[in-house]
Amino acid sequence: MHLERKVEGAFFEAGKALTELRDHRLYRSTHKTFEEYCRSRFAYTYRHVNYLIAGCLIVDNIKMGTNSSQNESQDEMGTNSSQILPTSEVQVRPLVKLEPQQQPEAWQQAVEQAGGKVPSGRIVKDVVQRIMERTQVPNTYQIGEVCQILVKDNPELRGKGGCWTIVSAVNNFTCSVRMWDGEYTIGLKHLKSFNYLPAERQQIQLISERISRLRENESLEDAPSAMLKYLGELKRPYLTEVEEKLLGLIEREYGISPLL
Repeated sequence: MHLERKVEGAFFEAGKALTELRDHRLYRSTHKTFEEYCRSRFAYTYRHVNYLIAGCLIVDNIKMGTNSSQNESQDEMGTNSSQILPTSEVQVRPLVKLEPQQQPEAWQQAVEQAGGKVPSGRIVKDVVQRIMERTQVPNTYQIGEVCQILVKDNPELRGKGGCWTIVSAVNNFTCSVRMWDGEYTIGLKHLKSFNYLPAERQQIQLISERISRLRENESLEDAPSAMLKYLGELKRPYLTEVEEKLLGLIEREYGISPLL
């Protein structure tokens, strides 16, 4: 049982350790960025790392929200022996879509559906879907709309708070969006419209296209890349004269022809 608990808590402990490595910047002795460190040291993609970190936070929510007797013994994870906890990051991934206070209830429902055993990711996903349908908020965003990123409790959006993004597809509970560094699917609570006028949206679309063409260049150096990140965090729908000159200089340096 002791060894089984070790196996069950493996992804939880990994998420905790990665959180500490990231928050205390312990990776900086060997690598410039946390993403580079995880890829080099563990062969983890940045998305997988974010899932592990989010997963351990959700497990904490589940432990805090589960009612159990104070007389029951606790193991190394600080949980009561009668608690049924996730054993895989895949099982908790669907819970990211819910508010923290909803996650314990959703997990308990999934456990009940699994006959008192650890539920599969599919069962958890189905439970989350029903809860979201119960509290569904109409998706009023439109394709081409420019929005601001709200990080809140989503670790996958860490470092992107305030960045602009363009809605490319409208789904029931999410929007597919295009940011300065790629495509994402984001929940409605993590978006806030800038309410730009049509002409202002066109300006942002143009800036986005120029950034995308530059990012396709595999030889893009650190300084130009930092400039593109800066432009992706603008809170206005236009470039200043200096910004326009710098972006034009980068485009010429990498042989990118001007957009008509």
